[in-house]
Amino acid sequence: MPRPDCPHALAPNRVRGWIGRLACAVAIAGLSIGRPGIAQEQAEGQDKADYHAWLAREPAARAQLLAFKQFLDMRGVDGVVPTWQLVRTASRWRECNGPRFQVSPFTEWTHIAQTLRFIRAHVEPVVGDVEAMSGYRNAELNACSGGARESAHRRFFALDLVPIKPIARPGMIRSLCAIHAWRGPAYEIGLGFYQGLRFHVDSKGYRKWGPDGKSATSPCSG
Repeated sequence: MPRPDCPHALAPNRVRGWIGRLACAVAIAGLSIGRPGIAQEQAEGQDKADYHAWLAREPAARAQLLAFKQFLDMRGVDGVVPTWQLVRTASRWRECNGPRFQVSPFTEWTHIAQTLRFIRAHVEPVVGDVEAMSGYRNAELNACSGGARESAHRRFFALDLVPIKPIARPGMIRSLCAIHAWRGPAYEIGLGFYQGLRFHVDSKGYRKWGPDGKSATSPCSG
């Protein structure tokens, strides 16, 4: 991401120069506060307008989605994350020639319900509301996008998330690591971190890992 222009370079006097330097410092500092705008945290081709276009093209998906939403409501987790975000697949869907949205098989829905319970009870209270960037992935898309063969995304245990409100990455990590250590075992939560603000939560088993997928590099291990 390019650094913002610094207006002090054009200031003709010391006062304006000082103001310019201050404004530039604030702008640059703002880039160190995590936000969903950086490339890794974008959902290219998977925004709400794309979702509605997908539903318009896929009548069968509308029925599946209605059933899924009813299931979430019965389990008391509807609305934790907007349902349309839960059917986002992988961020690399385009280069993998895979679906941008997909409803998982109904046999996997119970898995995501447990994950959503943890997000509502313990993730959102410490980092605020979150946006789901990736959920269920079929086998082909998961393999192409670099997912592990037994990835928790394959059986819809997992969501990749980013906080909606600006938050500093170190503070986000501290909060998530603390809640994972405290409540993660009871929910059987896996917690992984990518670069930037994107992080992974699943309910497939209690474990943790860093950007390279290894437990030793988890920032929670420090």
